Amino acid sequence: MRTRFPPPLISPFLARSRSIKQPILPFCSVSDDNPSSNHQIPNKSDSKIQSFEIPGHPKSLNLKTEKPISQDPILTQSQVTEVIVSHRNHPNLALEHFKWASRKGILSDKTTGDPFIVLIHILMCSDEHYGTAKKLISKCVSESLDPGPGEFVSQFVVTAERFQFDQSSNSRAVNYLLCSLVRSSRFEDAIICFRKMVENNIVPCVPYVHVLLNALVRNNMITEARVAFSEIVGRKIPYDCATIRVLIRGCLKEGNVEDAAQYFWDAKANGIELDAITYSTAIYAVCKKPDAISACELLNEMKEKGWVPSEGTYTNVIGAFVKQRCMIDALRLKDEMVSNGVQMNLVVATSLMKGYCAKGDLHSALVLFEKIVEDGLCPNKITYSVLIEGCINNGDVKKGFELYTRMKNEGVKPNVYNVNSLIIGFFELGLIDEAKKLFEEAVEVGVANVFTYNNLISWLCKVDKVDEACNVFDKMSKDGISPTIVSYNNVLLGHCRSGDMDMALDLFNTLQEKGFKANVVTYSILIDGYFRKGKSEEALAYFDQMVDLGFLPSDYTFNIVINGLCKVGQTSEASLMLKKVVERGFNPSCMTYNSIIDGFVKENAINSALAVYTDMHEAGVSPNVVTYTSLIHGFCKFKNMDLALKMRNEMKSKGLELDVISYGALINGFCKVRDIGRAREIFNELYEVGLYPNTAIYNSMISGFRDLDNIEEAVDFHKKMVNEGILCDLRTYTTLVDGLLKAGKVVSASELYTEMLAKNIVPDDIMYSVLVNGLCNKGQLENARKILEEMDKKSVVPNVVIYNSLIGGYFREGKLQEAFKLHDEMLDRGLVPDDRTYDILVTGKVKVVDSMMETAV
Repeated sequence: MRTRFPPPLISPFLARSRSIKQPILPFCSVSDDNPSSNHQIPNKSDSKIQSFEIPGHPKSLNLKTEKPISQDPILTQSQVTEVIVSHRNHPNLALEHFKWASRKGILSDKTTGDPFIVLIHILMCSDEHYGTAKKLISKCVSESLDPGPGEFVSQFVVTAERFQFDQSSNSRAVNYLLCSLVRSSRFEDAIICFRKMVENNIVPCVPYVHVLLNALVRNNMITEARVAFSEIVGRKIPYDCATIRVLIRGCLKEGNVEDAAQYFWDAKANGIELDAITYSTAIYAVCKKPDAISACELLNEMKEKGWVPSEGTYTNVIGAFVKQRCMIDALRLKDEMVSNGVQMNLVVATSLMKGYCAKGDLHSALVLFEKIVEDGLCPNKITYSVLIEGCINNGDVKKGFELYTRMKNEGVKPNVYNVNSLIIGFFELGLIDEAKKLFEEAVEVGVANVFTYNNLISWLCKVDKVDEACNVFDKMSKDGISPTIVSYNNVLLGHCRSGDMDMALDLFNTLQEKGFKANVVTYSILIDGYFRKGKSEEALAYFDQMVDLGFLPSDYTFNIVINGLCKVGQTSEASLMLKKVVERGFNPSCMTYNSIIDGFVKENAINSALAVYTDMHEAGVSPNVVTYTSLIHGFCKFKNMDLALKMRNEMKSKGLELDVISYGALINGFCKVRDIGRAREIFNELYEVGLYPNTAIYNSMISGFRDLDNIEEAVDFHKKMVNEGILCDLRTYTTLVDGLLKAGKVVSASELYTEMLAKNIVPDDIMYSVLVNGLCNKGQLENARKILEEMDKKSVVPNVVIYNSLIGGYFREGKLQEAFKLHDEMLDRGLVPDDRTYDILVTGKVKVVDSMMETAV
């Protein structure tokens, strides 16, 4: 909306108070300031005084009565205009007559009428009075302009034509009107004036074009500036390189880098003479993309024209090369800059350090840092921050902390980003105490912010230190830091991951009582927590609550629900849910399909798993290593090794490399079908592709040889396992002890068992079952009984399998009374005998115990 102008100014501006009664003098001879002091009453014979008569004004008027002109019906504004026009060759007389008419009230309040515009034309035609015309226009603009600027311009045009004024005066007047509007911050009116000028073929002066566009850009009216410039170009109105710089700055202010550079290219193509400053401005714009190649080309053009690029220009181009990771070019340009006598500044040095760090060359960044210090440059906060971040990203957190300490010692105050990065870095290295110490220091000096607290809380929860995390959470408020919903979500996640859903639910209710609104992340954490506890009903209840409250579940939330259902054995429900949410626009990821495939595999529903695998392909989602590993594991469970190998081959054909888990599934599968030869081939292939077997793979091989009664090979694999530093777990020892006992090597089995206990590996009921069964099969019933006593001392309740082994052993020895006593002991312990127990006691089928043990181990 156009700004209205203030009340009229010309009369107040020109009128003066006259308290002294003096005879009224002819208008041309009266000083506007003080007529009584500057003039005497003229003599008729004085030839220096030129008098004139106002047409239509009665000569008999008694001037001494000073009758108000406003009461004179004969004198009109048109007559004033005619008088002023009559003095077009005498600007002083025209000005004095205008002042007199204004003072006497002949002119209306709308002072921008014909008399004023005629006067401006007359004054503009005189070099001596050009300044006076500018002052009148400026005063008019600052206090009144009615009608508006568009009509004012039209009046100038019409008046010039009517009274045949020179077009140059018209152009000068309107151009200065434009300038005055801009200087008075009447930008909308200035735009109207500019457009009216263009419509009337009045060419805006180049300096005033610059003034207008510069003011618009400075006041964030960038769109208006660009539209105005389009009219200038379209009508071929002259402009200069300074105008181009204004438009480039305007586009950069908007963040429109492409258009900023295009203004330069267009001006260059249109033959506008561009100076060094404009080139530097264009280079700055191009570097913002960043487009270091184009910037370098412009830099070379500058040098070809004989201009030496400034330090700032070199700095911009070097920074662009660094952003595009072209360190060789950046260093080359730095050397060129120095060779041209421009010293390397701190900005260039910091950019190069950042580039080195981004390429993983931390050493070169640190060397450059020490060099600039030797050369007398003082690193600032940005320099230190770049290096600290670089150290952390390149895995040298300790060096980053050294720089942090050095920074403080040199009086450069670290910022919160330095502190937060170091805290995260310490946590990632497992240096929890260092992280907490740095946190406490940051709190003490007042650097820590809410993100600092949230980072510490989050990491403490990740390392299962939920109580400490809660203490930090409570400390926030005491330290004057208001927790955010992120703070609550972090603590909630800690409780859920530790399995304390009661505390999680209390916190969930607390945050809402304190005015925080739970978001999708909050609900997702809570839902995941309940699924982890196996409480699918509670998890689904909170999912429904979230939806009822109007929250749109994220992909993350859907994945949690689908994965959770699969984990609790409700894979079919998860599959149905997937189909429903896909219809609503959910795009399942590979991870989503993997959860369902793995769930069906664990539920032994291999056909359902394959159906999901087919759906996955139809949805355009590519399977990954996890997908194939789950299917391979499923086929191996069903001893269908042909399909398992087919999956392996399909996996390779798609360029996917098997990982250790995939190899482990195949090895375990071949061991289960007693094809130890193929299992060994795949075991050896593992080394060929640069992978190394883990404990699970060695256990599969040891079990495979044990099942084939080849205990020697099983023992050799155990030795190899130890030599390679692979951890032997309870399953390893259980399998070997079982095999040794079956082979009659009781002493070796006993030594291995002793070795296991020395490693603080606690035997479970399966290991005890193996020991008792093995000893009983070798007739060492007393030693088997001692195992039972050992279990009693460790408060481990024997299972039915152990009692069946002992009962079978005594039965073989013909000690039926002892066998039945053990049966009674079972009942006293609350154990329920199974069919195998009665087979031994009633039919004497002792061998079933051995087959049962094979299944258990």
